[in-house]
Amino acid sequence: MDDSTAGAPALGLTRPNAVDPPLITFAAKDTEFSDWNGDILVVAVTEKDLQTEASGSKFQNAVLQKLDGQLAGLLSAAAAEEDFAGKSGQSVVLRVHGQGFKRVALIGFAGSHTASCFQSLGGCVASLAKACQAASAAAVLASPTVIQEEEFRLNAAAAIVSGIVLGLHEDNRYKSEWKKVLLKQVDLIGLGSGPEVDQKLKHAIHVSSGVIFGRDLVNSPANVLTPAILAEEASRIASTYSDVFTATILDAEECRALKMGAYLAVAAASANPPHFIHLCYRPTGGNVKRKLALIGKGLTFDSGGYNIKAVPIASIELMKWDMGGSAAVFGAAKALGQIKPPGVEVHFIAAVCENMISGTGMRPGDIVTASNGKTIEVDNTDAEGRLTLADALVYACNQGVDMIIDLATLTGAIRVALGPSIAGIFTPSDELAEEFVAASEVSGEKFWRLPMEESYWESMKSSIADMLNTGPMQPKGGAISAALFLKQFVQEKVQWMHIDIAGTVWSHKKRAATGFGVTTLVEWVLKNSSS
Repeated sequence: MDDSTAGAPALGLTRPNAVDPPLITFAAKDTEFSDWNGDILVVAVTEKDLQTEASGSKFQNAVLQKLDGQLAGLLSAAAAEEDFAGKSGQSVVLRVHGQGFKRVALIGFAGSHTASCFQSLGGCVASLAKACQAASAAAVLASPTVIQEEEFRLNAAAAIVSGIVLGLHEDNRYKSEWKKVLLKQVDLIGLGSGPEVDQKLKHAIHVSSGVIFGRDLVNSPANVLTPAILAEEASRIASTYSDVFTATILDAEECRALKMGAYLAVAAASANPPHFIHLCYRPTGGNVKRKLALIGKGLTFDSGGYNIKAVPIASIELMKWDMGGSAAVFGAAKALGQIKPPGVEVHFIAAVCENMISGTGMRPGDIVTASNGKTIEVDNTDAEGRLTLADALVYACNQGVDMIIDLATLTGAIRVALGPSIAGIFTPSDELAEEFVAASEVSGEKFWRLPMEESYWESMKSSIADMLNTGPMQPKGGAISAALFLKQFVQEKVQWMHIDIAGTVWSHKKRAATGFGVTTLVEWVLKNSSS
């Protein structure tokens, strides 16, 4: 978001500052690390790399040996004095003289064969560069043999770049003062070089820009990011990448014509009208082989309605994050607009609104009718996200897609079950589950498949309508029954997956959005493209 956004002044006269993102050049080089010139040379070290000779004062690792000799033993002495053992989270930083680099740092590195491990390494590089106010940095592995396989070497390089870009990101749009990022150049040494790795680094930058866009959307307060403004942000993606994107924004009357009674009932109490957003990606070369839909829950604020979020665990003050699903979907759209995969058509959909309280609002006990004709008895107005998703799922199926993935901050139950780092996935399709998990191995994001226990649906049946929106089992099995509810609005011929990101959308430690889901969605789309 930027302050070019149109519309009336936001509540409280708050508008985001225009903050330029840091422009960093990344390069993969095969030069000798000891000859590198710049501000800080960062060496990733595992516990195994720290094995020393019998005397206990000299390194056996060849990279550390060479660097220590170049620094006349200063590195090994400092590591010994500070009990540096190569464990994750440990670091040693030295100011040196007479070298091409001003500082050298050893950072602990798990060395595991996962994207998240190398993303963490990139985050450490970013933290050190910020702390030292460095304009240039280089990263090198003490044991490059941990990434001998060609494909993983490329993914590791991309993960490091992603970790650096995301590690440097700070949302300063709502601060009156902030420090600028000084880092301009980062070199990756010993991870290969040439067009293939350069393309992979460029890909990582594109995806990271989508993650940051998603983070910024979730971070934005509800008095700024209204449904209308979110629609503007999505439309801007389409106009920026107009060679591959078109945008359709439906207002309340157009949604009423499509009989979206479940979605409109949620929006009925708000002074901010709903906006149904549909971006469509079509590759420039045509020849579409697969049609996909990504649906994101888009509650820009969720008060809970008449079942107001009155208890501390409900975190009403954080309910700006209830559009985290749509943020992930539009973040993926932004990244894919830059990557431009061939052979795949993608529909990005969000039924955006607020769940508020007023005399026109939905009440507990009301019956609403979704666009596929199914009726829903609302026994809890705080189970509103599934109502908006119901009409979005029907709309997506009507686009003639082969597969649908929806993302939603849907249940507190998933936070209890899987905690803050793992999202829950639900799907009747083993094939789709395997495909998506393979994409997550590239992204480094964590997902866990939970069962869709059909017997639980009995508790969701209403005596006066087709179904309840929550049922008497709540909160037991709440994430499962929510997925079973959504299934009622998906055509049988369409492969579908529901992802509950209520636990992963927000970092309570950093008090900021995570951008969770963007990277895996992008990788999943790429796996379905002809690239």
